[in-house]
Amino acid sequence: MDCYTLLQDKQLDLFRIRYIVLQFSLLGSGSSGNAIVLRSATTTILIDNGLSFKQLSLRAIAVGISLEKLAAVIVTHEHGDHVQGIGVLTRKMPVPVYMTHGTFENLSPSLGVLGDVELFEAGEGLRIGDMAIQSFSVSHDAADPVGFTVRADGAQFGLATDLGHVSHLVRNRLAGSHALVIESNHCPEMLRKGDYPPKIRQRIRSRHGHLSNEEMCSLLHSVLHADLQHVILVHISENNNSTQLVEQRVRGVLKGHPAATYLATQDAPTPLFEVRAP
Repeated sequence: MDCYTLLQDKQLDLFRIRYIVLQFSLLGSGSSGNAIVLRSATTTILIDNGLSFKQLSLRAIAVGISLEKLAAVIVTHEHGDHVQGIGVLTRKMPVPVYMTHGTFENLSPSLGVLGDVELFEAGEGLRIGDMAIQSFSVSHDAADPVGFTVRADGAQFGLATDLGHVSHLVRNRLAGSHALVIESNHCPEMLRKGDYPPKIRQRIRSRHGHLSNEEMCSLLHSVLHADLQHVILVHISENNNSTQLVEQRVRGVLKGHPAATYLATQDAPTPLFEVRAP
């Protein structure tokens, strides 16, 4: 390879790096443990950590991210599958944890002593490094649950999972996101015919439970726009849903839209997705 070709390749790499302003991976998604890692040009954060420190570290390494550069953990709500790994993480690493007052007050004592805890109100914005993070209230059976959008240098990541109802606020906050992580938990018919006790079925389909495939589609349709690059479907029930159904419903909404789709799983991290400024 001659020097001119090497120079061209280097220039292409620099061009590519310049326009990738956010990267993210779901290190785990499901009722056994959730964690999302996001990286911008200068900042790395986690949203939730329901994984053991060992699994969190191994999965971060697998997608090419070092936890040594972790700037913060932000928390959606206090359920164990979203926070059970936070205590050990903060005792091993001096990383601040951001959560609402209601979430903090309802944490399980089993988490042990946490390190630096920063409290905020639902709806408040946070600034961590070069990331502008906007919280917003969601409807779920937790004390004070929130979703987030994360902006860095013109690119926006939006997260709406563990919610039973899509409000106007949720739609407004997610509007304009270039990457979306949204819940597609269950098929109502499969849930109705399944072997879950009536009380559990009622919880799941309530306004404080989880989104069905149909509700996911309605949300996605309402925030779909030309610059959307990624749609990641999460919290897919192993008992009351199927990946084939979710894929079919998402394709029905996108209808040739170029956004890439991916179904996150419990046992392995997703690829490291790249979000470019439009």
